[in-house]
Parts: sequence; C-alpha cells; structure tokens
Amino acid sequence: MIDFRYHIVSLISVFLALAVGIILGAGPLQGAIGDQLTGQVEQLRTERNDLRDELDQANLTLDDDARYIEAVGPQLVAGALEERRVAIVDLDGADTDRDEDVASMLEASGAEVVAHVRLTESWTSADDESARETVADGLGDKLGDVAEDSTPDQRLARALAMSLTGASDDDPDARSEGATELEALLERFALVDLVSEQTVPADAVVLLGGPAPEEAVSSGSADDEGAAPDEQTLDIEVAVAVAAQDVSEAALVVGPTAEGEDLVSRIRGTEELAQQLSTVSGVEAEAGQINVPLALAARVTGEVGQFGFEESASAVLPPAVDLPPVERGADDGSASGEAPGDAGEGSASGTGTEEG
Repeated sequence: MIDFRYHIVSLISVFLALAVGIILGAGPLQGAIGDQLTGQVEQLRTERNDLRDELDQANLTLDDDARYIEAVGPQLVAGALEERRVAIVDLDGADTDRDEDVASMLEASGAEVVAHVRLTESWTSADDESARETVADGLGDKLGDVAEDSTPDQRLARALAMSLTGASDDDPDARSEGATELEALLERFALVDLVSEQTVPADAVVLLGGPAPEEAVSSGSADDEGAAPDEQTLDIEVAVAVAAQDVSEAALVVGPTAEGEDLVSRIRGTEELAQQLSTVSGVEAEAGQINVPLALAARVTGEVGQFGFEESASAVLPPAVDLPPVERGADDGSASGEAPGDAGEGSASGTGTEEG
C-alpha cells in the first residue's frame, strides 16, 4: 500500500512547478512572450488587410470583365442567326431568368424566337409512363416513317419536334395541320406547357437543360424535388434532343456548368451522342449565353461541338461560320418532319428515331 506521505510529496511537486512557472512568466519571460505574441498579431493583421485588398481588386477586375462581356456580347452575336426561326424547349420545366436571357441573346443574333414550350413532369415521371405509352400508341402514322423498335418516349420526342418545325406544303411561313394537331395532343395530355403561341414553323431548336443539384448528387437521391435527374430521365431528354436534331435544321442543348450528372455531361460523355449533338454549358453566365447563337449557327452548317470551360468541352468559343441563305418550301422536308439540313446523320443507337 502507498503511504500517505507519497501523496504529500506529489502535491508539493505540483505546487512547486506552478510557482516556478508563475515566477518565470511574470519575470524574465514576460517581455519575450508578450513581444512574440504582439508581433504575431500584427503580422496576422497585416496579412488580413493585404488579402482584403487583393480580394477587392479581384472583385473590381471581375466586375470590369463582366461589364465588358455584357457590352461586347451583342456585337459578337450580331447577324449570327439572321432570319432563322428558333423554338425554345425547357426540358426541366423551370421558369427562370435563364429563359429570357437566352431568348434575348438569340434575338440579338438576328433570330426570331417563334415558340417556347416547357415539358411537364408527366413527360419524364415514372408514374406517368403508362399514360405516355397510350399517347404514343395513339400517334399512329402522324410521325411518318419511324423505326419499328422506337420506344414510346422516342415517338413522343419526334412528335414534339415535328409540332415545332412542321410547315405547310402550300405556305412555308405557316405551320402544317399535322404540326398543330401534334401540339394540341401533347398539350391536352398535359405533357407540355405552351409559354407562347406559335404561329410559324421553327427552323432550329434550342433545348434548355437543368442542373444536377449538389445535394442530390452527394446523397444519391433522385426522389426529392429538385433532385438530380436519374438515368431514365436523362435517356428521355436525350431522345428529345436527338429527335430535334433529326427533324430540324439544327438543334442545340444548353445548360449550366456541367457537373457530371446533367444532360450536357451525358451527351459529352457518350461518344456517339457527342458526334451528333452540340452543347453549350455555363449558360447561367454571360459567356455561356453568348455561345448559344454562335453554337447554333455552327450546327446549322454541320459543325458539331461541345462549348464551355470544363474539361469535357471541346472548345471555349464556337467557330465563326457563314450561314447558308434561308430556303423554306415544300422541298426542305419540314412539312414531313424530315430535316432540311444534315439530319440524315445516323441517330445514336437506342436514343433516337430513324428517318423515313
């Protein structure tokens, strides 16, 4: 057993050490420690002020760059899509300032935005899959010659594209009866919302994709509102893009900065799709919006590219092109849903419909 005197010795040692520390701290070490701490505080304060000045300067530079891009944007795109008619399709159904910004940039390029539609949740919802199959089966021969193994979603995608681009045989400036019937059918079954009334057929289609939210990507959930699109949703959206390219003079998929779980990333990550469909990312910023009419014009001439600042992009800026003159008429194939341009390119396997 340990004797009590050992506890006394331990306590005395502790108090002696404490006393020595107090004496040294209040005596010879007091000035050195205080000076050292004061110097460190002053150094940290100086570094903080320097970093704040650098941040203010960086913000001023960014503001200047943004003002410059905003000012030069309309000049860069001026005439890029002269006399082209463009339809805008919201794939994610979102009603945001992005829509107006993209439309404004298209109009600044000389294009006329003749249609704006939003796909509803019913277009991609698994709960409405049987309803979509019923609508697709009821389309009959309204779609012309399509692949026998085309899925209901591919048939609906073609119906949407034809409703936007179908022109009358007698008047190329008027929509065909088939186009208006398809539009009415899609609206009646709540598959699309018509943002604006369309009176003339579109030459090209811009498809607006949504982001892949961080919380949905990190959690792996696709059930909550705002969740990242699941594989089936992306397949359906790809089918819409492929059909738009097959039927129109040109189609372009645009979206925010690519995060790896969105439509733009899916297209860029699939070689067959990337060879057929053009994309623009970063559309939430001015630079991305400027790229929209430039990339669409390049696609009209047959140039396919992935434009943005990410590693998945093929270039930052679309190439400058000279558009061919607008030729609308019965021979351009728009009345039947066939592409007047290079739509004869093969569709991606399993994602689009074959041409008739």
